[in-house]
Amino acid sequence: MSQTITVRLDKELSSWLEETAARTGISQGQIVREQLAKARTAKGSKPFMRLAGIMRGPKDLSQRSGYSTSCKR
Repeated sequence: MSQTITVRLDKELSSWLEETAARTGISQGQIVREQLAKARTAKGSKPFMRLAGIMRGPKDLSQRSGYSTSCKR
């Protein structure tokens, strides 16, 4: 490890980290590193984007005449 950081945690999070480390036998630092790595890989992950571009039909799918571009008032 080449970098050291200091993080201030509230009591609730600090207690959770301490209990989790004791229960799992993994160091607190390792738990934090794993969570940071998980957050890094999930960065920009937007599961709903898998649906982008798969809809078929007219460009204006709105049923309300107020929102329709083809409806003339």
